[in-house]
Order: sequence, then C-alpha cells, then structure tokens
Amino acid sequence: MESWQETEIQSLLTAESETALFRVLAGAARVLGFEYCAYGMRMPLPVSRPKVFMLNNYSDQWQQRYQQEGYLDIDPTVAHGTRSVMPLVWSEGVFAENRRFWEDARAHGLRIGWSQSCYDARGIGGLLTLARSDESMSAGEVRDLLPKVSWLTQAAHEGLSRLLLPRHMPEACAVLSAREIEVLRWTADGKTSSEVGMIMNIAERTVNFHVNSALEKLGAVNKTSATIKAAMLGLL
Repeated sequence: MESWQETEIQSLLTAESETALFRVLAGAARVLGFEYCAYGMRMPLPVSRPKVFMLNNYSDQWQQRYQQEGYLDIDPTVAHGTRSVMPLVWSEGVFAENRRFWEDARAHGLRIGWSQSCYDARGIGGLLTLARSDESMSAGEVRDLLPKVSWLTQAAHEGLSRLLLPRHMPEACAVLSAREIEVLRWTADGKTSSEVGMIMNIAERTVNFHVNSALEKLGAVNKTSATIKAAMLGLL
C-alpha cells in the first residue's frame, strides 16, 4: 500500500494537465476494483454562480442523460457530499427517494459505488465517485477501502486544485499581508476606514492603502467584495 501511495501521489501532484491527472486517477480506481471514476470540484467563487468542474470516464450516453435530465440537482450522492465528508457506500436506501435516477444509473452500468467528498481551507469542495457494474462490496472490502479512498480523494483534490486555480480562481492563490488581513477583518465587522484607523492606530489613508492592495490581489471591485472573497477563501 505504501509503495502504491507513493507512486500515485507523485503522479497526481506532478501531472501537467487535467487529462494526465485523470488518467492516473482512473488507473488508481481500477487498482481498487472500480471501472468507473469521476471527480467533481466546486469552487466558492463567484458567489452567485460557483464554478464547477467535472472529470469522468462514464459513457457518453450517461453523461448526456445526466445533463439532459438535470440529475445534478437530485443526485443523492452529490447532496450527501455537500453536507458531509463521511464516505457514502451506495445502497437501495441512498436512492430510495430518487428511484428513476437510480434505475437509470443502473441501466448505464453504475450499480455498485462509493462517493467521498472533501473540503479544503479555501472553501473548495471535491467529490470522488468510484463505481462498477457488478460484484457488490463486502464488509471486509469496505473496511479495506476506507483509508485508501480517503487518501485518494485528498490527493486528487490537491493535484486538480494545483492545475485549475491559477486559471479559474487566481484569487485563491493570493497572499495577503498581516496588515491587509487585519484591515479586512475589521471591515468585515462593519467598521469604516476611519474607525479601523483608530482601532489599529494608523492613519485612515494607510488603511485605504492596505484595502486597495487587497483589492488588487483578490481581483475585487470594492472592499465589500474583497472582504467576502477573503472570508470565503479562508484568508481571514
């Protein structure tokens, strides 16, 4: 297991493209006994319409069906992943309220599965889904897979974040100074620049200097936007 982990983590963290990364991820899924693999990533920004990215090796027919039927909105594995990082082993009970979706998925070969989500300090969520068409999971297999799938989810998340963030959410890579962070924290509490200056014992123009610097780093149009972005990215 250690040798497998070392090989996979290096490949996931050094992949030069999403395609190369997913090739490694799908290979790891096969080693674990699953023919299908998917990884979805949801970024916290923009707030009104967060960016979502998906990599998978599902059939074209299932991908088209999933999109046409709007299954993302009712998929219980996705709903679970937004509420908990506990692993979800598929069962009849999981899909009890979504029978049509469940029957459709099974008709496309997705009968046995495992879903595992994760979240990082920047508020970015990820969901790894492993599935196969037959051979139900025994209790022993579930115990054996627990640490492996958890590890694979985290490694995939780090690898994909490294590739996507610079292009699609560069503000997540911003490094704020201690002063900038303190100014934005007080701003988040509703303090004006004048009040922040008094609290921090600095001139109001110095407060505004730090605010403007943070605006530039975060790609924000005003200090309210900068404060929200910084908070959602875990910078405050």
